Amino acid sequence: MAFDYDLFVIGGGSGGVRAARVAAQDGAKVALAEEDRYGGTCVIRGCVPKKLMVFASEYAGVVEDAKSYGWAIEPGQFDWDVFRGRLNDELDRLENVYRNLLKNSGVETFDQRAHLEDAHTVVLADGTKKTAKHILLATGGRPVKPGVPGDELGITSNDIFHLDELPESILIVGGGYIASEFAGILNGLGVDVTQYYRGAQILRGFDDEARGLVSEEMCQRGVNLHLGTDIIDLQQEGDKIRVRATNGKEALFDKVMFATGRAPNTEGLGLAEVGVELGRKGEVVVDDYSQTAVPSIYAIGDVTDRVNLTPVAIREGMAFVETVFKGNPTKPDHDLIPTAIFTQPEMGTVGLSEEDARDQEPIEVYATSFKPMQQSFAGRSERVLMKLVVSQKTRKVLGCHIVAPGAGEMIQLAGIAVKMGATKEDFDRTVAVHPTMSEELVTMKTPVRTG
Repeated sequence: MAFDYDLFVIGGGSGGVRAARVAAQDGAKVALAEEDRYGGTCVIRGCVPKKLMVFASEYAGVVEDAKSYGWAIEPGQFDWDVFRGRLNDELDRLENVYRNLLKNSGVETFDQRAHLEDAHTVVLADGTKKTAKHILLATGGRPVKPGVPGDELGITSNDIFHLDELPESILIVGGGYIASEFAGILNGLGVDVTQYYRGAQILRGFDDEARGLVSEEMCQRGVNLHLGTDIIDLQQEGDKIRVRATNGKEALFDKVMFATGRAPNTEGLGLAEVGVELGRKGEVVVDDYSQTAVPSIYAIGDVTDRVNLTPVAIREGMAFVETVFKGNPTKPDHDLIPTAIFTQPEMGTVGLSEEDARDQEPIEVYATSFKPMQQSFAGRSERVLMKLVVSQKTRKVLGCHIVAPGAGEMIQLAGIAVKMGATKEDFDRTVAVHPTMSEELVTMKTPVRTG
């Protein structure tokens, strides 16, 4: 049978665009359908705009610190309209970059929704049918609300960039990295921020000591964090929202933002009907090579709910092209992925937490917490953390955890060493770069704990 395309990609985010582009450059005939904006969650409503908001929110502190260093400058007012206008211009520019990357690679694009009719047929929203030898699902995920009465009154992370004006007060519900990042961002922009999380500590799954310090510092900076607290319901009261909480309190907020989880975008795609297996959360079940239960259909990125990070989706897309179009079966590597959480303070992590490592084998823990020079000179009391988790048997560094300004930049480089299997003695042999915060990673000589 002759197909219209060698590959049809559904989803124009980072993973789908990369796979489409590389396959086309390798000589395949490729099409891609995207119902919304090109660039997906990361570029349009995730990492990129969020990081720009992080930058914006940090300038108030920079001005205060500058005065301590002798600069005769006074804090001004943050203008949301100016920032939002610049942000929208930048996102438009990036979307055009993505469109041009596809166009210049020879990928045919359809700006509409698509669903599957069978193992080789895609139906576009206008009724047009296209056939392809291979179909790649890269539809990503979306934020979901918790299903409590009145949750339609709340917003999600998708909506935060489109607010007409910054609220005076906001309740953020959730304790993951999205909730905690936006708590820091909005607090830095001058919003009165309250955060409710039902668990005992924010950033579940990360190293306990590191997330404990992040939580402590967020509170010091003015985030009103309530742990062990969930919401019962929301009610409109004038132009505010009344929230009842499980701790017995009621409070009024201008806005309520839910960051209570994400779901894979698999609804209405016709996946189950054509035989694609879905998991408990609606995620597409794939094997090590991103292949679904239907041999001609593959899936990458957040829709598979493996490791929901943009660079991972891109790696999965590249591995798919290697496997299917280059005859080189390649499994995406999900082991030892460095990660940055852009809370305030920032956190970078790679490898195992102290808790997970201890469950696995006997370990040594090297850690130090201190006031960094730049902030200490300015009179701030903030602390940073540098931590290595080491195998007693192999001496390998099993985990590296950093809570500090610029932790994301540091963990990228530390991640190379950990991924290579560096030992504690390899770290020790490396000369310190002085004076820096990160030099502590190579100067810690005595374990603070063993176990």
